[in-house]
Amino acid sequence: MFLRKSAMVFMAVVMSLAAVFTVLPVQSEVHASSPYESLEKKINVLLSDASMNSVISSVAIRKASTGEIIYEANADRKVTPASTLKLLTSAAALETLGEEYRFTTELLTDGNVVNGVLNGNLYLRGQGDPTLLKSDLDKFATQLSAIGIKKVNGHLIGDDTWFDSVRLSPSIEKNDETHYYAAQISGLTLSPNNDYDAGTVIVNAKPTKNGYKAKVSMSPETNIVSIVNKSKTVAKGNRNTLTIKRQPGTNKIVITGNVPVGSSGKREWVTVSNPTAYTLDVLKKSLSSKGIKFAPSTQVLRRQAPASAEVLVTKQSMPLKSLMRPFMKLSNNTHAETLAKTMGKHVYADGSWDAGLQVMREYAKSIGLNSAEWTFEDASGMSHKNKVSSAQLTELLYLVRNAPWYGSFVQGLPVSGMPERFIGGTLKNRLSGSAVKGKVIAKTGSLNHVNSLAGYVETAEGETLIFSILTQNQKKSTIPTLDRIANVIVTTSTK
Repeated sequence: MFLRKSAMVFMAVVMSLAAVFTVLPVQSEVHASSPYESLEKKINVLLSDASMNSVISSVAIRKASTGEIIYEANADRKVTPASTLKLLTSAAALETLGEEYRFTTELLTDGNVVNGVLNGNLYLRGQGDPTLLKSDLDKFATQLSAIGIKKVNGHLIGDDTWFDSVRLSPSIEKNDETHYYAAQISGLTLSPNNDYDAGTVIVNAKPTKNGYKAKVSMSPETNIVSIVNKSKTVAKGNRNTLTIKRQPGTNKIVITGNVPVGSSGKREWVTVSNPTAYTLDVLKKSLSSKGIKFAPSTQVLRRQAPASAEVLVTKQSMPLKSLMRPFMKLSNNTHAETLAKTMGKHVYADGSWDAGLQVMREYAKSIGLNSAEWTFEDASGMSHKNKVSSAQLTELLYLVRNAPWYGSFVQGLPVSGMPERFIGGTLKNRLSGSAVKGKVIAKTGSLNHVNSLAGYVETAEGETLIFSILTQNQKKSTIPTLDRIANVIVTTSTK
């Protein structure tokens, strides 16, 4: 990714919260009862609150030093984990691919260059790199110009065959498809900026004059997407009602609603349909900007590059250990699904979800987890059909402590109350009080009627505990309760 380097103090934490509860009454068990009795009582009070009525939950807490469970409430109950499933995805990827794994993107040709003219096809071949940017395509164009290419007589062809052609996981519904968290997964894709939301474009709509349409811009510019602007600029003080959405099954982005004078308007990351075509279109623009022309007969196509094609230029991504920050800090679903397909390709020569998820199950079993207790149909946690218990999540967090890549794993997790987004991540605005700021390193998870939090904490006595809190079936967010429990774990004395 880009990785803005900010100093981050890591705490050696590892152990999780393996307890599941429905809150009818709370059934908990404390194995190390004398030092943790106060902790048990405080958590039980929180779980018994009226706001938790009807909530299906699972909670577990372990000692990082031994793996011993010190608190549990229905720890073995399987609950939808949401994005805490990414804990397994990231661990499996680091183990399977290695910390130094890099995605490769190449420009190739099956022709030859004579007097500045490439007589043959130009291929862009990808491995699903989610960090590929327009600036990288600009560099490709600069490199082609530097070797003397001024014109291409053949076709511009995208080779995305590293992955299969299934682009959306089973959990993605039509109304999700416009949103960045449900981008299509392709062997050839492009990100609009250093957040690396691959397969999206950034659309900005800003006010103009009262009664006129909003001014719309798109980054990067691409002819693959068409904008239908139905917006209206209204007088200052009115409500901003702008919506920016792609129509399912098309590359038509429709902008509707009112934008008041003096407001900042609206900015959305919108997915594209067919990331391969999107990437090729932006590449063609980059080539044209460097004076590289195409013959009138040139077509933009999709097919596999021949084995005999010559590599002209290559770009490698950041290593996987660095990708952990944008992936886990920002809970990037596209990264998770890309890594799943990459694991399938690496192990089974099959860049599919079926193969990738099988690798994840095999990894879980190999480290001693009970694979029968893990049910998942994607790698990002988007599906409500995904199920796991807090006991299993905390055991995973305990077991990875001994992995050689553990440092890369834990540095990717959000840190409580830290405002820099590539440190605090999805916890940057949570658990920010002086007693807990920087003391919780954990993965968050949220879906409709689902909230979760799992990771490591440093207690008031300096002990590292592992915890997991999973909740589903709530009528309103349980994040306040999750954060209160995390606060209790950090601040409760065990002396």
